[in-house]
Amino acid sequence: MSRPFPSRNFTPSSAFVRINGKIRAREVRVIGVDGKQLGVISLGDALTQARLNGVDLVEIAPTATPPVCRLVDFGKYRYEQAKKDKESKKHQHATLVKEVQLSPRIDPHDLSVKVTHAIDFLCEDMKVKVALKFRGREMAHTEFGFQVIQKFITEITPFGHPDFQPKLIGKSITVMISPLPRNKRAKNPNENPNPDAADDVEPDDVEPDDEAGDEPAKGQP
Repeated sequence: MSRPFPSRNFTPSSAFVRINGKIRAREVRVIGVDGKQLGVISLGDALTQARLNGVDLVEIAPTATPPVCRLVDFGKYRYEQAKKDKESKKHQHATLVKEVQLSPRIDPHDLSVKVTHAIDFLCEDMKVKVALKFRGREMAHTEFGFQVIQKFITEITPFGHPDFQPKLIGKSITVMISPLPRNKRAKNPNENPNPDAADDVEPDDVEPDDEAGDEPAKGQP
């Protein structure tokens, strides 16, 4: 038994996607609900197939000749597209590069702060460029700079890995750090989890049992 097409509330992301009666082509190339090609058929026949399968006819390639349509529930289609957009944004985000500057005589506390910032960036899927600059006579002992860089890399190992070995270029040591995949990356220790309110209750804060309070005293009816 066929069903009429349901009304659809178009969101801005789906406003440019034609479905069902909004499709204008006389013939369309149809992809079935199972993902297989059904060939080029008239728009009327394609709409009939959509009704018989209880789904929508969604135009997924309007510029093709003829346009390509898919038999799929429009809600499911929008969900799939949203997931693809999200993944695409992740890859774009990974191309962002944040720079962290160090010095060969950096204070341990300052180094810890720099590491914290780098971990935050890596956990946001950003790359981190580490640059350690020498000044004046510091160039005479570049080994101290490499020691600082190596300590920095060791600290961020659970979150990222160097794309190449640290290099001395001019008066700076540089290295690029890429984030590890999410499934292999440690959880960001700088995030503050929301503790369960129940865990904050002290024993003295527990209300007395009402039933115990209603128990009559000895010698009373």
